[in-house]
Amino acid sequence: MTRPPPAAPDWRRQQEKSHLAILKLMVWISLTFGRRIGRVVLYGIAAYYVLFAAAARRASRAYLERALGRWAEWSDGFRHVLSFASTIHDRIYLLNGRFDLFDIEVIGAEELHASLERQPGALLIGAHLGSFEVLRAVARGRAGLKVAILMYEENARKINATLEAINPAASADIIALGRTDSMLQARDRLDQGYLVGMLADRGLGDDATVDCEFLGEMAPFPVGPWRMAAMLRRPVFFMTGLYLGGNRYQIHFEPLADFSTASRADLGAATSAAQQRYVERLAHFCRLAPYNWFNFFDFWQRAR
Repeated sequence: MTRPPPAAPDWRRQQEKSHLAILKLMVWISLTFGRRIGRVVLYGIAAYYVLFAAAARRASRAYLERALGRWAEWSDGFRHVLSFASTIHDRIYLLNGRFDLFDIEVIGAEELHASLERQPGALLIGAHLGSFEVLRAVARGRAGLKVAILMYEENARKINATLEAINPAASADIIALGRTDSMLQARDRLDQGYLVGMLADRGLGDDATVDCEFLGEMAPFPVGPWRMAAMLRRPVFFMTGLYLGGNRYQIHFEPLADFSTASRADLGAATSAAQQRYVERLAHFCRLAPYNWFNFFDFWQRAR
């Protein structure tokens, strides 16, 4: 069932100040003392949030119990927050091309490369699952691919300001959603052979949503990314950069749909099928790497 636009969602009402303060602190520590010392500090930050961020702790437990299929212990919540902090911390090095610090495995790139040989540009649709930055950095640094990302500018503006201080080119390929020319910018990048990524597991307050079964219970997913994908008429791949602990990442690409070949009469059905496939694969990877999904609010609330 498609739902009308709701009020501002929980994730937009949450304060960003604490995240920005942590990020700035980690930038200074990491660039001054190195990754090993920086990771020691992460443990203290994760413990603080598990102890004192009650709403985020409850949301984490509600998600983890679905993904793990069991009661989520305090240690599970700690590991969840630590994974989130680790991916933010590693951006500092990835943005500066320090791939030597990481063990990165790529799975499914063959089909993506084959698609790019047939037609320039492809859409990568992911979630707040693992690290998008590891994908973007590896694509630029190893494969010579150009990557842009569509993102909600309001939510990301403070983090982007900090990332730009680390590397001025960090946000050069960000396309802000919600502007009149967002679609045109995305189309132009695709025509230039870019991979254009967007996250489709949460929306803005004015986004319509569809209730989909996710980890055993109905949850709202925005339809906007899929309508945009259909209008851009490109192949669509699920993508995620899972954090596996330590310095290990695993990047996955899986084909979801090819809107470049769908007829206009079939676009509606193809869009719904692609979104359902996306939710199924998201649930798969949440169970495969449960501490990687970073939505620390009641994701299922609006579907109840």
